[in-house]
Parts: sequence; structure tokens; C-alpha cells
Amino acid sequence: MAVTIYYEQDCDPSIIQGKKIAVIGYGSQGHAHALNLKDSGCDVRVGLREGSKSIQAAEEAGLKVVDMDTAAEEADLIMMLVPDELQPQVYEEHIAPHLKAGDTLAFAHGFNIHYGYITPPEDVNVIMCAPKGPGHIVRRQYTEGSGVPDLICVQQDATGNAWDIALSYAWGVGGARSGVIKATFKQETEEDLFGEQAVLCGGVVELVKAGFETLVEAGYPPELAYFECYHEMKMIVDLMYESGIHFMNYSISNTAEYGEYYAGPKVINEQSRAAMKEILGRIQDGSFAEEFVNDCKNGHKWLIEQREAINDHEIEKTGEKIRGMFTWIK
Repeated sequence: MAVTIYYEQDCDPSIIQGKKIAVIGYGSQGHAHALNLKDSGCDVRVGLREGSKSIQAAEEAGLKVVDMDTAAEEADLIMMLVPDELQPQVYEEHIAPHLKAGDTLAFAHGFNIHYGYITPPEDVNVIMCAPKGPGHIVRRQYTEGSGVPDLICVQQDATGNAWDIALSYAWGVGGARSGVIKATFKQETEEDLFGEQAVLCGGVVELVKAGFETLVEAGYPPELAYFECYHEMKMIVDLMYESGIHFMNYSISNTAEYGEYYAGPKVINEQSRAAMKEILGRIQDGSFAEEFVNDCKNGHKWLIEQREAINDHEIEKTGEKIRGMFTWIK
């Protein structure tokens, strides 16, 4: 299935520049969206809880900061950028009472809309602009004159021009500089969760840990295991990111390339693929979302246990020591 990609010439900047925008939250994505939109000539206010630690940082960055209710009342486009698990409560208490017919409710991830934890009224637009990168990269690339590619989606088009609004918003945060991909809330939510779990976060971290543990258990120094299985990961991924797998293979030795073809399918095999299909199935049927929300309601008990375990792993202690001895990280 072919995808549709838009660029700056496909966007109308005047649409987003003519709106009053509320960015709810000032974390990784929140600060990037708010600052990029401000620098794109938009009327932006950041909505934060009273006493939020982010108030000072947002004000020092030159942004208008108000409470969430005021932000929602003033704005006709509201971008929800607090964490997924907080969004339903924030929406019910601070956003929903101020929504007016013709407003646009925006998200950078489809979790709460797709799984039904937030149900907006039928007379507002529901759109998404999801930069495909962490917030600090979204901000940095914008200031450098480029941009992180975005996915844009429309769940509900109440005004008849929701796609134009989404495109214009993507222009405002810099995504249209590199490319904006048309998608659906379902596609973005399920693919994003799967990528995070099976490859980008879950898969990569477990692969690195397993390689490190295998070498250390076989008697190799943890410092050497760290360099081989952890440090060099970035260099290989950078080569792939720059010009593809073929370029990475061109850049490594024949020995390494031969080993790739021989050993890769032994590590990532049919059992691995079956696990990936199971992971995707739990995302598609809502099981993962339900489990995550239940853990949130339980004070993140399981999440915190896992976080403490990885922070205490020998690979992290070795990495901290190594990074402190060398000069590539300031």
C-alpha cells in the first residue's frame, strides 16, 4: 500500500498562524512543539498545573504560561502532550469543559483516542501530528533548519478542513521540511507501540544485555563486552540511518558481513518472530493498553521494579565507569 507524503509546499502556514494554540505539558515533546510553533510565528500558550516544575523553564524560554483551564479556554487548537497515562484525567478535568464547536483537539500519539480512554465530542476536530523522534531532536533539528518527519492523522473532521489544519501544524513544528506521512490513529498507535516494544527499546535493550551477559559469563572483561555490544551499536545504526543496510555492510569488514548473514538468523529466528507476532496481537486487541493502564493505577509498581532492575544491571554500572574515563561524552 503506497503512502502519501507531503512537504512544505503542500502546507498553508496561515492556518496554524491564525490559530490560538495551547500546548498542554512541557516535557520532551511539549517543549519542542511549543518552541517550534512560537518560532514559526504562531500564537502559543503552554498549559501547566499550578506549581509545575516546568513553569520556570517555559517562561525563561519566552513562552506564555497559564494554567491548563485557561489554556484550553483561550485556544482553538489544543495539543495534548502530557504522558499517555495522565491524559484522560487532564482531559476530563481541564480540557473537556472548555471545548467549543469547531475547536481542534490534537495529539502526538494515538493511544487514548484509539483505545477509547478519551472520547471527544462530535463537533470538534481530532487530529494527530506525531514527530518520529524524541523531543530534543525535534527541537534541535528545527533550530538547525531541518526537521524530523511527522505522521499526521485525522480521527474526526468536524470542520471539513481538519487535514489542512494537521498539515499546517506539521509545518509549524518543522516536520514538513523533511516530509509528512499521512496515516490513521490506528496505524500510528499500533505500529508505534510495536516498534518500541519489539525493536527500538525492548528488542535492542534485551539484545545488548544478552550479548554483554554472554561474553561476561564466558570470562571476558565487562569493559570489553561493553564496547563490543553496547558502545559500537550507535556506530552501526548511524551507518544504516545514513544510507541503508547495504552501506553499513560496505563499511564493515568481509569477516563482519559474513558473520552477520551466518549469525543474525540464529539470534533473530522463528521463535523471535513468533514472539513479535504475539506482541503485535496484544497491541491490536488492547491487552497491552489495559495492562499498562492497570499498572499506572497501581502506582507504576511493575514499571518501577523493572526500571530499578535495569539501572542496577552490571552493563549500566560498567557503562557509567567507561563513559567517565573517556572523552566522547561531555
